Amino acid sequence: MKTLLIIDVQNDFMPGGSLAVPDGDKIVPVINNIQHKFDLVVAAQDWHPQDHVSFASNHAGKSHFDEIEIHGKPQTLWPDHCVQGTEGAKFHKDLDTQRWEAIFRKGTDKEIDSYSAFYDNGHLKSTGLTGYLKEKGVSQLFLCGLAADICVYFSTYDAFKEGFACFFIEDASQPLDPNKHEELKKKMEYLGIQIISSEDI
Repeated sequence: MKTLLIIDVQNDFMPGGSLAVPDGDKIVPVINNIQHKFDLVVAAQDWHPQDHVSFASNHAGKSHFDEIEIHGKPQTLWPDHCVQGTEGAKFHKDLDTQRWEAIFRKGTDKEIDSYSAFYDNGHLKSTGLTGYLKEKGVSQLFLCGLAADICVYFSTYDAFKEGFACFFIEDASQPLDPNKHEELKKKMEYLGIQIISSEDI
């Protein structure tokens, strides 16, 4: 079953949002135009409590994008974003959600960040996405969304590790850091993850 996973196309990651991804809004029409090509469409949604450990505002004397250590792992401190129930956590108003069968929320535990749609950053807790997709008989997984070099990359990496044939849709994604994104694309290609454009589907 050919499946599309749309990751974090939310207001706070759009131009003008609290953690804006450059040109993040430009992927919305691309995603809308490809959804009909899939047997199954699911989405991931960043959904943080206000006291989330990854927010710089919850660490006295720290600034946005500082690096600290939490549970023995490096943690970037972000601006408050995608706080549960806020306008910033909502999906972009022009994003077509009618075909979506399920939404998997992540980053809900205040003690640990969760870039991947499959697991938190410590791989301590699953979102249940793997089991859901396997029960549906999914073999091919196409991934897109925001940001390409963070949540989309880590979701793609975990999907690959879980045994799915993975396809990263580049023009339906945008990176926060283009240079880092180029490095990560090389890693994906090395693993055998296919980097495609929406026209290739």
